[in-house]
Amino acid sequence: MLSQDKLRSISRSVPWNLLLLTVGGTLYAFSMQSIAVHHEFVSGGVYGAAMLINYAAGAPSIAVIYVLLNIPILIVGRIFLSRRFMLYTLYGILVISAASRLIEFDLGVQDKTLAAIAAGILCGTGTGISMRSLGSDGGLSIIALALNHKYGLNIGVFNIACNLLVFAAATPIIGVDNMLYSMIITYMSAVLINYVLSMFNQRKLVFIISERHRDIAQSIMRNLGRGCTLLHGQGAFTRQEREVLMTVVHNMQVRRLEDIARQVDPQAFIIIENTNMVLGRGFSHRKQY
Repeated sequence: MLSQDKLRSISRSVPWNLLLLTVGGTLYAFSMQSIAVHHEFVSGGVYGAAMLINYAAGAPSIAVIYVLLNIPILIVGRIFLSRRFMLYTLYGILVISAASRLIEFDLGVQDKTLAAIAAGILCGTGTGISMRSLGSDGGLSIIALALNHKYGLNIGVFNIACNLLVFAAATPIIGVDNMLYSMIITYMSAVLINYVLSMFNQRKLVFIISERHRDIAQSIMRNLGRGCTLLHGQGAFTRQEREVLMTVVHNMQVRRLEDIARQVDPQAFIIIENTNMVLGRGFSHRKQY
């Protein structure tokens, strides 16, 4: 099994990040070009604006419009965001543009509701994969991050506001029904983005109450390589002072932790909770923009 330091080194390497952006961007373009455009749906953000311009004017292609719309965004973003982030993002934009030009076939989903759901799932999965990299797939994420960095503007509120503007502009062009289907795409995409990101970040927060808490802590540190913290507590009924052992483990270590605690103290009281993000040594580090 790879060590945590090795996994962290891989996650920050150039080939790994380019792979994430390539897979994520291709999947995003596939969802739009093989499903959404054949029903005249639009996505949110800059790509949705590019689709809308293409529907209204007929030319140039969505791929070209997407790149052109991102040029001023990249220039502004470079003022507030790091060079590394912007270079990875530029690559992500080019991947989506190239994939949009190459993917022209119709996946053949006839039912509009199923098409909107499928497009949203693929779009969200692709975006989530891209967001796992040290860059992004361009568009609104650059503006949102820059404004958040400079003025503390809430990223979610900014994205919602911009998407509402896109849908409002789209209604006269694609009609109310297609606009509503497009909103389904955006909703499903948001759900899948959160799922993909939390799938990799989710850890287990564990509390153990036992008279032999120090023995359990030593066994956890020795066998699982995880740190432990002792919290001072008091029984509400007995008023008895006691220590509460707290630790965070990866999902695959939960079963081993339970066995360790039960072997030391069969009467140990164990509480296990899900936690979606843990920042610090041995776990995730905050993404640098």
